[in-house]
Amino acid sequence: MPGQKTLRAATLSSEEIALRNELKADVQKLAGEIGERNMWHYAKLNAAAEFIEGAFQEAGLPPRRDSYQIDGRECHNIETEIRGTRPEIVLVGAHYDSVIGAPGANDNGTGVAGLLALGRRFAGKSTSATLRFVSFVNEEPPFFQTPQMGSYVYASLCKRRGDKISAMISLETIGYFSDAPRSQTYPSIGLGAFYPTVGNFIGFVGNVGSRDLLRRAISIFRETKKLPAEGAALPAFIPGVAWSDQWAFWQHGYPGIMITDTAPFRYPHYHSATDTPDKLDYDRFALVVSGLEKVIAKLADGNE
Repeated sequence: MPGQKTLRAATLSSEEIALRNELKADVQKLAGEIGERNMWHYAKLNAAAEFIEGAFQEAGLPPRRDSYQIDGRECHNIETEIRGTRPEIVLVGAHYDSVIGAPGANDNGTGVAGLLALGRRFAGKSTSATLRFVSFVNEEPPFFQTPQMGSYVYASLCKRRGDKISAMISLETIGYFSDAPRSQTYPSIGLGAFYPTVGNFIGFVGNVGSRDLLRRAISIFRETKKLPAEGAALPAFIPGVAWSDQWAFWQHGYPGIMITDTAPFRYPHYHSATDTPDKLDYDRFALVVSGLEKVIAKLADGNE
């Protein structure tokens, strides 16, 4: 309802209003202007990579390509780094490709827009741990959970060179919320008995090995009082738990969590041609990113 949106907009600070506008512009660029971007729309996949590089560069964050080949064509993970005083690395990631047949506004234009916004807010700041922002290629099928998945290639590289990643935070579909009754579903009846049936919260999801990271992160987020948050450290075989780039880091022994609106269990336009920028709730999307800024700052400084 328009009245509800006006009420939520009124609760945003001036900084959060600016953030909302920034997020909306970046989602529009990725999903509205560039559109479907994957190996079957290779020029657009590269256009997205160039946009991300340009956004990092404009923020004063020199970008770097970590590239690999699929069928003779270059695929690029895009990273930038803010060096800390300790060897530990807090890595924030989001995939920039979209599934075949979809422009990918929520999946995962929102994740990339959030990644860029967070990078801008940490540019020029210092933290104890190194902060690394990475946008991954080829998360979607047919590369999903294979050695050709961009984040798997990247995590393998991190492991080989001995990177000490203390936290990997995957931003995956973070822009859709609903206040409608029974708008939230779950992959099993057991989970539905313990978690809300209204999709108005942001989810923190990890595997059992990442439970300590998950508890720290959701505790910090809840302290901000930005938006309801629900969290669970669950076995990776439960549908949805491993459905993003944190999976790749788990395979290499790194702790990782996914921040998500649980799109497969909430978003009517998931993996469809109707996943367009107009479907998103940019007010609550901005509150998610604003809260995550505090989470990342505390994790990078070693504070709970």
